[in-house]
Amino acid sequence: MTFKRPYSAGLAALAVGLFAATAAYAEPTVNKGDNAWMLTSTVLVLLMTIPGLALFYGGLVRAKNMLSVLMQVFYTVCIVVLLWALYGYSLAFTGGSDFIGGFSKAFLMGVTTDSKAATFSVDANISELIYICFQMTFAAITPALIVGAFAERMKFAAIALFVPLWVTLIYLPIAHMVWYWPGPDLITDAAKALAAATDGAAKTAAQAKLDEINADAGWIFKKGAIDFAGGTVVHINAGIAGLVGALLIGKRVGYGKELMAPHSLTMSMIGASLLWVGWFGFNAGSNLEASGGAALAMTNSFVATAAAAMAWMFAEWIVKGHPSVLGALSGAVAGLVAVTPAAGFAGPMGAIVLGLVVGVVCLFFCTVVKNSLGYDDSLDVFGVHCVGGIVGALGTGILVNPALGGTGVMDYVAGKIADYDFVAQMTSQLWGVCTTLVWSGIGSAILFKVVDVIVGLRVNVETEREGLDVTEHTERAYNM
Repeated sequence: MTFKRPYSAGLAALAVGLFAATAAYAEPTVNKGDNAWMLTSTVLVLLMTIPGLALFYGGLVRAKNMLSVLMQVFYTVCIVVLLWALYGYSLAFTGGSDFIGGFSKAFLMGVTTDSKAATFSVDANISELIYICFQMTFAAITPALIVGAFAERMKFAAIALFVPLWVTLIYLPIAHMVWYWPGPDLITDAAKALAAATDGAAKTAAQAKLDEINADAGWIFKKGAIDFAGGTVVHINAGIAGLVGALLIGKRVGYGKELMAPHSLTMSMIGASLLWVGWFGFNAGSNLEASGGAALAMTNSFVATAAAAMAWMFAEWIVKGHPSVLGALSGAVAGLVAVTPAAGFAGPMGAIVLGLVVGVVCLFFCTVVKNSLGYDDSLDVFGVHCVGGIVGALGTGILVNPALGGTGVMDYVAGKIADYDFVAQMTSQLWGVCTTLVWSGIGSAILFKVVDVIVGLRVNVETEREGLDVTEHTERAYNM
């Protein structure tokens, strides 16, 4: 899911006539099929968050906190949508530095119905407004994932302040570092100009231009890390922030002593199913074209998810003596998380292996590790999203290998798939994982402290025991 800046002109076909034989540059075309697919994908990603994630999380908390979770997720979507249009898109997806973009497209300046954003194919564009909305939904779901880690005990005022701060200072820089690059059009044109240069001065100038274009990219992208749809940007980013929040806010009152079972696994089943449906927009939509790449991402999103659900369920069955609905749902989400960075790079058989591995690994972290360390990550945001994202990000570095059925990584300068180097690619993937962990982990800790000073993070004991629905919102999810 890599952003390419819109360009007004691309490499054109050579026009040869009776009276002139000159090269001309034609406008890149916008494919209506690609546009239609991206419109659909954008709506599917919104479906993941509201109602998908909201219902999944809501069913997992106690009945007295159902509305509080729904409100936190719904608020997050609304505030992020506004921030994205005001300055988020510009800071994430324009040039500026290795770590953050600029304000050249703040308030969507210069964006019109005719503006274009490139895809993975040279001279193939989609409407920029569609791309803006697509990326907007990614920015919205990421902080919404975080709230599950400290559900049932955080003030809504704290959520209301934390989310815009986190999106601005944590999400936007990570998105820029991982996904921003100049795109295939400029790189290909510059490479062709270099190949066509006939003298030393021309070659020097062409090489300098190519180097300048390649330098205009995010820091993690330039390290060579690949992340098709958000393993680092979304899942590791949100997962580590959730863990930090859970640790700083502290455990729920009665945690480990009182029963805190989900109040409606039926609701969680509906939410998880909507997540899976919406995730096809998340993963297959990140191809940016209605092509074979989208079909591969869709296939991988089917098989990895099913494999992870089965792995978690059977592992739990073996260890605990029974399969659970919650386990199968959690495994499915873990599989979706892990396949997210690999969706467009791995082959289907590799995706199945990835799903089988992550199902067992995430089960281990959500049970053995969590119980051993004693932290209260209410809805296992760290155990599923951060751990699953790490497994997926590192697994992508392995499964992209064409020898294992992967697609390889395109070298737009050479115009072909680059040779696979295991050590180099895994080193690049580690750069992405570690940078995200450090940036989000430390940055989130600072933001939680700032919010605590301003409005306080946690409700008092009486409020928590009565439930956040009534005390924070003066409403009840169920009136019977």
